[in-house]
Amino acid sequence: MWIVRLALRRPYTFVVASLLILILGPIVIYRTPTDVFPTINIPVVSIVWNYSGLAPQDISDRIVTLTERTLTTTVDDIEHIESQSLNGVAVVKVFFQPTAKIEKAIAQISAISQTQLRQLPQGTTPPLVISYSASSVPIVQLALSGKGLSEQQLNDFGLNFIRTRLVTVPGASIPYPYGGKQRQVQVDLNTAQLQSKGLSPLDIVSAISAQNLILPSGTSKIGALEYDVSINGSPQTINELNDLPVKTLGSTTIYIKDVAWVRDGFPPQTNIVRVDGQRASLLTVQKAGNASTLDVISASRTCSRRLREVCRRNWKSSRWQTSRSS
Repeated sequence: MWIVRLALRRPYTFVVASLLILILGPIVIYRTPTDVFPTINIPVVSIVWNYSGLAPQDISDRIVTLTERTLTTTVDDIEHIESQSLNGVAVVKVFFQPTAKIEKAIAQISAISQTQLRQLPQGTTPPLVISYSASSVPIVQLALSGKGLSEQQLNDFGLNFIRTRLVTVPGASIPYPYGGKQRQVQVDLNTAQLQSKGLSPLDIVSAISAQNLILPSGTSKIGALEYDVSINGSPQTINELNDLPVKTLGSTTIYIKDVAWVRDGFPPQTNIVRVDGQRASLLTVQKAGNASTLDVISASRTCSRRLREVCRRNWKSSRWQTSRSS
C-alpha cells in the first residue's frame, strides 16, 4: 500500500506522470518498428572466387584450402567455416560469433584475400565478398516479361535499369536477376588451325589484351588553343576484334579470324523463368540488416509502381507483375 500513500502525499507528481504516459504512449507506439520476421543475429560473410575453366578438385586444392587456412590465422571471432567448390567457382562461407564486429571482419577478409592472390594460380581475380545474415530473406519478387522482348533484353533491362532503382529502397538488397541470358563477348577457338600455325590459346588471350587498349596521350597546343589528344586502340565493334593480328610469320600475318572467331554471345544458361508460359526474368528483393520487412515491402511496391509508369511511357511492350512471396 506504499504506492497509495505516496500518491496521496504527491498528487501533482502522479498527475504529471499520468499526462506524460497519455501523451508519449501513442508516440512510442507509432515509432515502434513492426516486422513479420524476427532479427536473427548470425553474421555470415561469403567469399566467392571465380576462375573459369578450373575443375572443382583444383579449385578446392589450390584456392579453397589456402583460403580457409589463412582465414583462421588472420580473421577474428570465427565460429566455423563452410566451403563449396564448383566448376570455375568457389564459395567460402565464414560464420562469426554473435558478438563479432562484421565491419572489422569484412576488412580483414578483404585484406587477406588481396594478399593471397600472389599464392593462387596465375590469372585468379580478387574475390567477391558478400555480407548477409539469417534475417536476409526474399520478401518481394518482380517478374519481368514483355511481348517482343527476348531473354537477353529482359535480363539486361532488369540488371541495368530496374535493379539500380530498387537498391535505393532502405533496407533492400537486390541480387542479380534469375532467368535470361547474360551478354558476354566470347572467343570461339579453332584448335586445328591453332595447332597448324603453332599457336596456343594463351597467344589469343595475349593478342586481344595487348591490342584492346585506351591509352592517354595528353594535350597538344596549336596556336592559341590547347586540344585534348586521345589514342583509342580499342575496337569500336565486336567484329573488329577479329581483325587483330596475332603473329607474323615471314611476310604472312595471322589474324584472330584465322584461328578463332569473336562474337556477341552468352554463357551457358543455368536457370529459366517463365511467365504465362513465356520466357521471362525474375528479380528478388531481400530484407537486409535491421530494416522492417513491412517498410521494405511498402517502399518496393511504391518504387515498382513508379517504374511501371516509366515502362508504359517508354517501353509500351514491357509488362510487370509483382507478387509477394509466401
